[in-house]
Amino acid sequence: MEKPMLDWSAIDTVLLDMDGTLLDLHFDNHFWLEHLPKRWSELTGIDEAEARATLRAEYAVLQGKIEWYCLDYWTRRLNLPITALKREISDKIAMREDTPPFLQALQQSGRRIVLVTNAHPDSLSLKVELTPLAAYIDELISTHEFGVTKEQQALWQQLQARLGFDAKRTLFVDDSLPILHAAQQFGIGHLLAVANPDSQQPVRSIDEFPAITDYRDLVADILATPVTAG
Repeated sequence: MEKPMLDWSAIDTVLLDMDGTLLDLHFDNHFWLEHLPKRWSELTGIDEAEARATLRAEYAVLQGKIEWYCLDYWTRRLNLPITALKREISDKIAMREDTPPFLQALQQSGRRIVLVTNAHPDSLSLKVELTPLAAYIDELISTHEFGVTKEQQALWQQLQARLGFDAKRTLFVDDSLPILHAAQQFGIGHLLAVANPDSQQPVRSIDEFPAITDYRDLVADILATPVTAG
């Protein structure tokens, strides 16, 4: 019999990323790489190719920093209504097909489920409004509440102080390898990478962590190993 990917008997708390982990990353990739440069060009007269190149360069500089994820920052920087622009393509916001059965199994097994996203609170609110995420999750947290991102150890320290989880009995799922490495450095005991965060992109090859392409492969093991009281 094949060994389960994760030892569910040693997992009580599940910390979950949002974009690319529970939701299809296609919306975010399309917004930041295609829609925003196009609309910036249309609304200001900047050449679209120049707008695209300028934004990509700025994204690279800010990667992993709170500003990269901050809609207030980009609203000021570009003088554009970023949240309103996101709503223009909100039909692309979608849960992964395998997310609901995965979250239902976690719920039924008695595990604590916490969403921890670097997304700005306005982006989190938009996605909670347009998907059934909140129905499955015990607590929704934007790292903007702490002023630091998941890439930084200070976030993990504050998150543990807030939630009181046992790091060794916690699973963290994310599509970002740098963030998974940060969680590993902090001492999170169980880590899972998402190999196919964007439905429009090829599956990635990941060696550093256990990696999943379909959460439904985990459901039977989760349900077979409920959390026992005490």
